[in-house]
Amino acid sequence: MSQQVKTRVEQLRKEITQHNKNYYIHDNPTIPDAEYDRLMRELQALEKEFPGLQTPDSPTLRVGAQPLKEFGQVQHKIPMLSLDNIFDDAGVEDFDRKIREGLGRDKIKYVAEPKLDGLSVSIRYENGIFVEGATRGDGSKGERITENIRTINTVPLKLEGENIPDVVEVRGEVVIRKDDFEKLNQTRLEAGENLFANPRNAAAGSLRQLDSRITATRPLTFFPFGLGDISEEVSGSHWEILQQINAWGFSVSSEAKQVTGAEELKQYCAQMIERRNGLDYEIDGVVYKLDDVYAREELGMTSRAPRWAIAHKLPAQEELTTVESIEASVGRTGVITPVANLKPVNIGGVTVSRATLHNQSEVDRKDVREGDTVIVRRAGDVIPEVVSVVKEKRLPDSEHWKLPQQCPVCGYPAERVEGEAALKCTGGIHCAAQKIGTIIHFVSRNAMDIDGLGDKLVEQLAEQNMISIASDLYDLTAEQIAGMERMGEKSAANTIAAIEKSKDSTLPRFIYALGIPQVGQQTAKQLAQHFTSLESLQTATEEQLLEVDDVGPIVAKAIMKFFADELNQQNIQRLITSGIRWSVIEKADENLSHLFTGKTVVLTGTLSSMGRSECKEKLEALGAKVSGSVSKKTDFVVYGESAGSKLTKAQDLGIRCIDEDELLGLINE
Repeated sequence: MSQQVKTRVEQLRKEITQHNKNYYIHDNPTIPDAEYDRLMRELQALEKEFPGLQTPDSPTLRVGAQPLKEFGQVQHKIPMLSLDNIFDDAGVEDFDRKIREGLGRDKIKYVAEPKLDGLSVSIRYENGIFVEGATRGDGSKGERITENIRTINTVPLKLEGENIPDVVEVRGEVVIRKDDFEKLNQTRLEAGENLFANPRNAAAGSLRQLDSRITATRPLTFFPFGLGDISEEVSGSHWEILQQINAWGFSVSSEAKQVTGAEELKQYCAQMIERRNGLDYEIDGVVYKLDDVYAREELGMTSRAPRWAIAHKLPAQEELTTVESIEASVGRTGVITPVANLKPVNIGGVTVSRATLHNQSEVDRKDVREGDTVIVRRAGDVIPEVVSVVKEKRLPDSEHWKLPQQCPVCGYPAERVEGEAALKCTGGIHCAAQKIGTIIHFVSRNAMDIDGLGDKLVEQLAEQNMISIASDLYDLTAEQIAGMERMGEKSAANTIAAIEKSKDSTLPRFIYALGIPQVGQQTAKQLAQHFTSLESLQTATEEQLLEVDDVGPIVAKAIMKFFADELNQQNIQRLITSGIRWSVIEKADENLSHLFTGKTVVLTGTLSSMGRSECKEKLEALGAKVSGSVSKKTDFVVYGESAGSKLTKAQDLGIRCIDEDELLGLINE
C-alpha cells in the first residue's frame, strides 16, 4: 500500500465529512449530488481494496451494519434523569423563587430550550472518536444502539475543533422532522405498510431496529441538549457548553436562548406556544435550566429529578374524544377515504371535529368503530388523525366499520387498485367529487401543461359553473376569467393564450391528460408508440391492448371501459374539435439493440445531471421500459441522492443497481 493511497483516503474522508456537515448541519450543500456520490464511491472502493484503512469515523459506515441478535446494556456513569413538570405561569414563578432562595441571589440566569418530542440518547466519544450510543432507558441503564446512532448524519463520527476532552458524552434528542415524517408515511402508505402514529413513535421505532440498515433509511435528526460523563470541564456556563457542542460539529437547536428571571422565562414560553406549529419538529414543552453549572451542585437533586431544571409542558396536541360516526369521503382523484366525525374537542387552541383514518387497512389495524373513545392528534397544519382507541371504554354492541363498495357521491362501483391500499371510485367525470380533480390533472405540467390555470382558479371556474369537464376550458374567454379573484385583464389574457398554446401537444401527453384509470405517463407513451393514433387506440380490442409491454388485463379493461363511456367520448370529440393536435408518431425501430433495449428500469432518488423526465426519455429512446416499482421482473435500478426503499428492495432481490455516472456512461456506449 503506497503513501499516496493513504493520503487519498484521508483526503476523501475529510472532504466527505465536510460535505455532510454542509448538507445536514448547515443546509448549504456546496457540490452536486453526483459529485458527492463519486467521492463516496471512490472511498468505498479504496476501503474495500485496503480494509486496514477504514477507521471508526469513516463516513462509509453510515449505511448500517449486519443485524444484531439483541441490544446490549449500557450503565450510565452519570444518570440521565427525567425532569419535574410545571404547567402554567405560577409554576414558572415558583421554580424561579426556589432557585433564587436556594442560591441567595436576586436574579438568575437561565437557558431556555424547546423540549423536543423524540427519544433521548447519550453519545460517547473517546479521543474525539464516536465509540458508543445508548438510549436513556430507565435513567441508570439504557440499550446500546451504537450502530443505529452511527447512521444519523447529524451525529459527527469524529469531533472537530478544539477543547475536546479525552472522554465526553453528548446527550440530546433524536427526532424526525415534520416534513420528513410526512414523506416517510406517504412512502409507507404507497407501499401498503402500516403508518407511524406520530414522529416520536417513528423515531423511537427507527432507533430500536436490530438491523441498522433499516435505521439508515429513516430521516433521523439529532439535537444535543447537554453533556454527560466528561473527563475534564468545558465551561461553567450551560450556554457556553452548548456553543462548544456546536463547535464540535453538532447542531444545537436555534431556538435555545439565554434568559434572565421568571418574566423572561414566561415570555419565552409564550413565544414558543405561538411559534410551535411553525417549527419543523415536534415539541411538547420547553425546558428551563440554570445556566451556572457550578451552582447546580449547591441545589442538588431529588431522588428522581434535578432541582436546577424543569420542563414546562405546553397545551396538549392530543386529546380524548368520541367517534360519533365514520363516513366515506371522496377526494379529487376518486380515492375514498374513511373520515371520523368526532365530538368536537379543543386541541392546542383549535376545535377539531373531523379526523382522517387514511384507508381501510388503517381502520382495521387501529380497529376504530363508531362510538369509540379515541385519542386524536393534531400537529401544526397536518390534518388531525385518530392515533388509537381506548378499548376499555368501547360500547358492547360496537361493530367493525367497512368502506362502501359503491361511491357515496355518484353510486359507481368502488375498486381497490392492485398493489395500492386506496379504494377508488370508478365514476371518473360522472362523479361530482372528481370533476375538479380531472380538470386539474388535465392542465397539469406533465399533461397539457396550461400555465396560469392553477388549482384555485379551476375551483373558482367550476364553482361558477363555467367549466364541468376539460373541453369546457377551450370555450373560455379572457372577459370571463378576468372576473375571477386575483385575476386582472393581463393575467386573464395570458391564461387564455396558454390555453390556446396547449393545443399544440403530443399524443402521449393527450392520452395521459385524459385521466384514463391505470394509465400514467409511461403507459401513455407506450400506448402512443404502439398505436400511433388516437383512433386506433379508441377502437383497440383487449387482445390488441395486451400487445403493449406496459399493459396487463386490468389496464386493458380500464382503457376499453374509458373509451366506451359516452361522456368521455363527447369530451374527447370536443377537445379535438377545439383544435388540439399533435405530430404523427413513427413506429419505434424494432432493430434497435442496446443494453437497455427491452429491459425494465426503475428510477429512484434525485438525479442531479438530468431530471426524471429527461432520464426516462433517454432510456425509452433506447428501447427500455421505465417502471415505477421494483419487482423480480426489474432489470436495472438507477439511483440518485436520497434513494429509499426501492433501492433497498432492489439490493435484496439482487437486481443490478447503477448510479447516475454509470448510467450516463452506459447510455453513451
